[in-house]
Formats: sequence, structure tokens, C-alpha cells
Amino acid sequence: MKQKRNIIEINEELCNGCGRCVKGCHEGALQLIGGKAKLVSELYCDGLGACIGDCPVNAITVEEREVEPYDENAVMERLVPQGRDVVVAHLRHLKAHGEQKLYQTGIQYLKDHGIDMDVAEATACECPGLAQREFGTGRHGRTGEVSLSSSLSHWPIQLHLQNPQASYFEDADVILAADCTGFTLPAFNPNMLKDCKLSIACPKLDTNKESYIDKIVQWVDVAGIRSITVVMMEVPCCGGLLMIVKRALEQCSRKIPVKKVVVGLRGDVLQEESVNID
Repeated sequence: MKQKRNIIEINEELCNGCGRCVKGCHEGALQLIGGKAKLVSELYCDGLGACIGDCPVNAITVEEREVEPYDENAVMERLVPQGRDVVVAHLRHLKAHGEQKLYQTGIQYLKDHGIDMDVAEATACECPGLAQREFGTGRHGRTGEVSLSSSLSHWPIQLHLQNPQASYFEDADVILAADCTGFTLPAFNPNMLKDCKLSIACPKLDTNKESYIDKIVQWVDVAGIRSITVVMMEVPCCGGLLMIVKRALEQCSRKIPVKKVVVGLRGDVLQEESVNID
């Protein structure tokens, strides 16, 4: 029975057939057919978008639609014959995206089939940049003689690396900040972050910004966030961040308040106002 879930979409007009996404898909959901990348099985696509970062022409996005449910056992059956390294890469991928239930299903598959690959230690060594973490605020550090306190409550913070359905986004107020603002606005941390969840992005330099739209839609309609505050610099290119939010909210079934904060090059707040989303 089909279900509504995230799955990748390939724009064949943009695809140049380089095959990088095929190598980046440990689950084996992609193949090169007729010089184009194709999704050959909905059962194998976990919708986490590991292949997106491998595409040099931004031909891959993640969208929500009615498809066959993802089957972790079917994926493991396909991967085990390819050896331990492939299985480890797949399981680490699941853990890095906070998919603990799917990870445990994969481990159980090995146990149920009497397959001894000794993957526990290898999969425990997650990439620290991708591993999802949630921690309390108010942690202290020191720079010279100045005591500093952080209001950051989770990791990662870059929007491409975040799972929009992570538990810390549930019923949250979200700060979506342009990368430069944190270095320009002296009071960004802790004042801006107080009681909010942070995500950062650059509307000018980041690739595959269409995936940002999909993630914001999931924030609103799945995680149920309460509001978004867009913090951006006064430079023209930063306005693209607000446009991404507007495009996403046009697709959402819920309406939430949006606020815009514009930061000057000298570190002062130039503008702070609510934004109407038609």
C-alpha cells in the first residue's frame, strides 16, 4: 500500500549522467539508464537525500508524494552481498540522520539472518558534523578573561544537514539566519537564540536551494513549528532567504507568523517587522 513520504525527484533535463548520485546512494535506489540517473525502486529510497550533495548540476530534490513505503529489510537484503563496508556506510548514514528506528531494523536484520559483520563499533563512529544532537542551553566557555554562554540547543545547524522532522523542531520557534549574521550581530548569541531553534543558510552561495523549500514545508506541516524569524544582512543577495521562506509557505497547509530582521554591516539591527505571506 502506498503512503505519503519524502522521496527524491530527478530533473532529467538537468541531469548530465555523471553518475555521482548513483555512487552516493548506498541503498541502491539509483541507476544510470540511457545516460540519465533514474530512481529504480521506491522501496530502496529512504528520502534522506544523501545523493543531493553529490549532484554537480542540482538535478535532484526531495519531495513528498504517494509512493511505496521504504523497506529497510529489503535494502539490507540488497546490500549484504556487497560486503561489510557497504553495510556500514548505509547504517552510519541512517544514524547520522537520526533514523534510529531504521538503524535498529538494519541491525536486527543481521541478527535474524545470522550474519556476523561486526558493524557495531564501525557504525558508532559517526561523522561529528552530521550526528544529530540536542543539548541544554547555558553552556559556558572562556575567551581570555571573558566568560561566554551559549543558547544553542542542538546540532547540526546548517539547513542542508538538518532533518526537518527532528524532535527538537516540534512545536518550536525557528530562527533561519543567513550565515554572515552570526558573525556581524554582537548579540546574536544568546539574545537571538533564546528559546528558539537555529538553522543557517546562505541564499547566494548554497547549492540546491529547492531542498530548503521542502525542508521548511516539513517544519511547518510535519514538525508543527510555531513561527519563523528570518535574520539576514542588508546586502541585496540576502533577500533570497526570505523569498525561499515565502515560496515554502505558499505550499504549506498551515499558516504561521513570519518575522524579518535585517542586520547592518556594522552589526546593528536596521529593521525588524512581521511579514505577510499571501
